[in-house]
Amino acid sequence: MTRNTMPRAVALASMFVLVTATVLPLQPVFGEGGARRDVIRAEEQQRHEAITLATEAADHGRQGHVSALLTSAEAALQSALKAGEAPHVDAGIKELKQAIEHGKAGHADVVTKHAEQAVTHLSEKYRSR
Repeated sequence: MTRNTMPRAVALASMFVLVTATVLPLQPVFGEGGARRDVIRAEEQQRHEAITLATEAADHGRQGHVSALLTSAEAALQSALKAGEAPHVDAGIKELKQAIEHGKAGHADVVTKHAEQAVTHLSEKYRSR
């Protein structure tokens, strides 16, 4: 009986080595799915933070608080820049940049409109993904 089990053991060991050699290089491919999911989650979180900060900027603009408005708009811009690339995010970034430019000039009413437009654009769902 030992003569019959020896070739079987060698065949099983060979099979194990072949399967292991085939599967191990594929592991990073499967692992990247989780990494991409984390990137998307982080971009979504940054987008939500940008929406919150742009809303704060618009509120400060309605109240005429230019310095607080600028602080919120600049923070919203930084978050929006980290929110990934999408047409609505790009439009929101453009509006935030204009809001900051007008805020530095002291035009609170114009900044409010740009901040509100930024919130509208950033709130849109990604259609390109």
